[in-house]
Amino acid sequence: MPVDVTVAEISEVVLNRPERRNALDDQSLKDLAEAFSTLGGDPKVRVIVLRGAGGHFCAGADLSEVARAEDMAARRAYFGGVADVVRAMRSAPQPVIAEVQGYCLAGAMGLLAAADLAYAAEDSAFGLPEVQIGLFPMVVMAPLARLMGVRALSDLALSGRRANAQDALGYGLLNAVLPAAELHAVVLGKAEHLATLSPFALSLGKEALEAVGDLPFESALGYLRGMIAQVASSEDGQEGVHAFLEKRKPRFTGR
Repeated sequence: MPVDVTVAEISEVVLNRPERRNALDDQSLKDLAEAFSTLGGDPKVRVIVLRGAGGHFCAGADLSEVARAEDMAARRAYFGGVADVVRAMRSAPQPVIAEVQGYCLAGAMGLLAAADLAYAAEDSAFGLPEVQIGLFPMVVMAPLARLMGVRALSDLALSGRRANAQDALGYGLLNAVLPAAELHAVVLGKAEHLATLSPFALSLGKEALEAVGDLPFESALGYLRGMIAQVASSEDGQEGVHAFLEKRKPRFTGR
């Protein structure tokens, strides 16, 4: 299977085509979209971790798949699969953490940007090399443009050059850069912490973070006032406030 899924409180989605540096073929894209959609609808799942097998996160599109597409409709269908994965990741109510080692190139940059949090090994490599073969990273610019400054995004997309992990951190694509030997433990620790928090608050928080950047300032204030009132009125919100006042650990139910 090109994608392995472990369903648990902290679920893992693992790109598993190490012989192709986890390049995204049509089946991988379908499996990824289905995995995030299914996990997103499972109330037992609190956090989702996305990583790659074999020392690399993902080298981007499988170009043999692109070459096999014989007409515009087939090419639209393939690249539409990339959009489907990005959409499914961003729609999942749980926090999604990207754990990056090795290559994170081309379409993989869209997966990175669609995650809520991202951590990378020091020796990771990032880039949008499509222009070097006459293509351009059209679909993945949607999530990337919401994280990166336009100058940095233009530099990577127009030149096709590679960036190192410290560059990616400076561009706002990562939360931290870590020694490779420590990466998984740090990601797991972050996931374990998130799993103790209110699923309801995290879900509405993700929704608000997604929406607020596209709203005018006054509209954003009005929208967020309604959202915090909704969170505070929830069972988890009430439980959290009372637990704080009573100096005890809250017991969240996800409602």
